[in-house]
Amino acid sequence: MEFECQASIDVTENQARIENSVHKDIVVSKHKFDFSSPGEILSSVVAQELPCGDDDVLHGFRRSIIDLPPALISEILNCLDPKELGVVSCVSTVLNRLAAENPVWKEVYCERWGLPLVLHPPAGVVALSDEKNWKELFVEREFRSRTFLGRYSIDVLYGHKEAVRTVFLLASAKLIFTSGYDSVVQMWAMESGLSIASSRSLGCTIRAVSADSKLLVAGGTDGFIQCWRAVEGLPHLFDLKDSTSEFRLWEHVGPITCLALDPTKIYSGSWDMTIRVWDRSSLKCLQVLSHGDWVWSLVPQGTTIAAASGSDVYVWDARRGTLLNVIAQAHAGNVYALARSHTGDLLFTGGEDGAIHMFEMGNTDSSKIASWVAHSGPVYSLAFEFPWLVSSSGDGKMALIDVRKLLRLAKRAKCSSRARKMVESSIVEPPQRMLHGFGPDLFSVDIGADRIVCGGEEGVVRIWNFSEALEKERRVRALRGMRSEQRMHRRKIQAEMGSKSGRAGQCLVAASKNSVNADRNGVWHSKRGVSGKLKA
Repeated sequence: MEFECQASIDVTENQARIENSVHKDIVVSKHKFDFSSPGEILSSVVAQELPCGDDDVLHGFRRSIIDLPPALISEILNCLDPKELGVVSCVSTVLNRLAAENPVWKEVYCERWGLPLVLHPPAGVVALSDEKNWKELFVEREFRSRTFLGRYSIDVLYGHKEAVRTVFLLASAKLIFTSGYDSVVQMWAMESGLSIASSRSLGCTIRAVSADSKLLVAGGTDGFIQCWRAVEGLPHLFDLKDSTSEFRLWEHVGPITCLALDPTKIYSGSWDMTIRVWDRSSLKCLQVLSHGDWVWSLVPQGTTIAAASGSDVYVWDARRGTLLNVIAQAHAGNVYALARSHTGDLLFTGGEDGAIHMFEMGNTDSSKIASWVAHSGPVYSLAFEFPWLVSSSGDGKMALIDVRKLLRLAKRAKCSSRARKMVESSIVEPPQRMLHGFGPDLFSVDIGADRIVCGGEEGVVRIWNFSEALEKERRVRALRGMRSEQRMHRRKIQAEMGSKSGRAGQCLVAASKNSVNADRNGVWHSKRGVSGKLKA
């Protein structure tokens, strides 16, 4: 017995000595690792040998990932996606802190939604808090994306005398711009739905409107681009009645059908079969991109421009003006609508045949990921905010589609030939929510800030407001968090009570010896049952 105790003491001392040596090796390895790539780092980790010793000692010894240097753990976490990072952050406080500080959150956020709102916006515009890290911003934005499956309210805006051809939602300033056959550009407050201002009659049908925090542009059938500069200090940015902030651009010889803005350029497409790229500072036309048919829609993203011309889709290099790719016969009939993801790697097309296609874009090629028919009429407009694609059609309906299922299917298709054949040979029906019950011909739609804005033949503008669902989801999440905290608090109290008793086993033995609790069929219970029957 004495020999066994002495042996156990020696094993414990050996294990402690091994742990100290391993800790020293880990500290020294901070200076040995080359953090050039995750693969080299993992190779160097594998190359590090555990200290040799008795087999029994090593059998009881375990190295954990948190024993590695923080910089090495961060490099390993860079290989995970947000869902996997969330799972890892629940393992320990160390991994929780490292996962929250991981740059993956920023990369995925910017890839899906771009940079957040400006931190110092104009007066009257709500800004984001400086205290939020990228993980909190990502979780909040992902949470907000679920609201489009919840309840909504509809606000109807009256002000146009004829059909509404175009709508644009400027979410950063909480403004909505609309126009149509009545030749007037209307500006609305997104929150209240009230009309803020309206322009003078521009003398033609306005088919396209676009805006940012510095410039508002509108294009119509006369070939002119009407522009308004933002007025400094004005809460709603633009004064549509002020002629000093207004100017015009003209070089198109046909009706303008689409407009887009980026920080340095203005893009315009026309039925004269051209796209013109304008410099915002000099107001001069820099490039003219010629097509073989009428240009119906364009979407610039990064250094490329996607344009719908006839039944084909063109992809241009915006800097050089060279044609990179052509998707021939994308639809049976004209391609009316285009939308792209923020990074430009996903392209959505809607056409005269009522179908919607999703393409994965490369540098000089493209591949179709999915195709589905959501409407019985032509698709006139598309708008995308990850993960939701919303379409408006001539059948008077809107389809709200979550593209995440399609992306997962496309990812599996790259690894499985069976999934690839299923994507190529069949029409994929993604999960979608139909919004209907309105008049025919919904010409334009936009999405953002928990709202969907649409205009059409009826001459009214409708806003689907999902903020009610957002508040309900927040209350449910808060209630779920409170219940989780209460459950953890009860478990902590039970654990403390168990540790204070010290001899929980003795309580079980005492309970087994108690005749009242141990034998429920005893004499005392029998008498109690008889007395109960007599009283009854």
